[in-house]
Amino acid sequence: MEVYIHVALFVLFQLCFIVQLYYLIGNHSKLTKYTPEEVLPDPDIPVSVIISARNEARNLAENLPYILQQNYKNYEVVIVNDCSSDNSDEVLEDIKREFAHLKIVTITEHERFKTGKKFALTLGIKAAKNEHLLFTDADCKPATLNWITRMAAKFTGNIQIVLGYSPYYRSNNFLNPFIRFETLKTGINYLSSALKGDPYMGIGRNLAYTKTLFFSVKGFAAHMHIISGDDDLFVNQNATADNTAIEIHPDTFTYTEAKTTLGSWFRQKRRHMGVGKIYKNKHRRMLSFDAVSGFLFYVLFILCLVFKFEPMLAIGAFAFRWLLQILVYYKIFKKLGSNNMIWYLPFFDMIYYLYLNVFGLIGTFIKTTRWK
Repeated sequence: MEVYIHVALFVLFQLCFIVQLYYLIGNHSKLTKYTPEEVLPDPDIPVSVIISARNEARNLAENLPYILQQNYKNYEVVIVNDCSSDNSDEVLEDIKREFAHLKIVTITEHERFKTGKKFALTLGIKAAKNEHLLFTDADCKPATLNWITRMAAKFTGNIQIVLGYSPYYRSNNFLNPFIRFETLKTGINYLSSALKGDPYMGIGRNLAYTKTLFFSVKGFAAHMHIISGDDDLFVNQNATADNTAIEIHPDTFTYTEAKTTLGSWFRQKRRHMGVGKIYKNKHRRMLSFDAVSGFLFYVLFILCLVFKFEPMLAIGAFAFRWLLQILVYYKIFKKLGSNNMIWYLPFFDMIYYLYLNVFGLIGTFIKTTRWK
């Protein structure tokens, strides 16, 4: 009986190994082959940059002037000051005196009606005068002054959605390496899927879409009851192979500070993971198969070694997958400005799949009631 159990576990290990190879070769390798355009384009479409900010006075003072000095001919920046209780209004008025293309939309706290980020962004979109909308957060800073130029240039033909990438700054905080690794893996997943013709999410720190698309699908109405998802749920429901493009030139990265405490990081991840259950069924299955097969791959590998059932074959499969990961991910990590993260791969990959399953369960059963 014990032999049969060991055989069953080893067979399951092999199945997980095959599934993981499929994701590496069938999905992630798409990004390995993709090369962003190096020549700086010259688009002439008017753009509205939209930022929702709640109690972000310090970040607005630091990052907003840089966004207002982008090398782009025709754009405005719409800031939605969402019920801030700090001195955000004073900071914004000071900045507006220097930059005429800053537009401020203010939401005041109502004792009965509690607003969320989707409501704030909707007001910002309504206030925007341009068709092409580019989104980021108050705590984000574009890598260069060419951010708008390169993102706007992707709006060609039928393209209505542009997916960007937003990494975290490197720091000495103990959480920072894994947060940056998790961001890389998430980016690899959604960017590769978009290149494959099946876009399923984007990130609000660096995302663009048209006003026409937003109002044609009634904005966030389909998921307004969900506190998060202004970015990934909107993309999940409205992105197609024909209307979506990606932009990963280093000029377009928008950088932000990672969380520095377990509590703040936990709240952020719980909020993000909670919207995954609203994704389209095919995308939920795709992400679930990856998460579960990756987690079981490591668990079953350890069991094969502990119970000494075909340990050499298990080690061979483990080593093969690891080497294939290095071959696939090295170029991607370099393109996404994080080639040094390749050295964290063997350890963080295992932690990553544990994290996916734990937070997946937490997001399923625990609701989040605030966005900020």
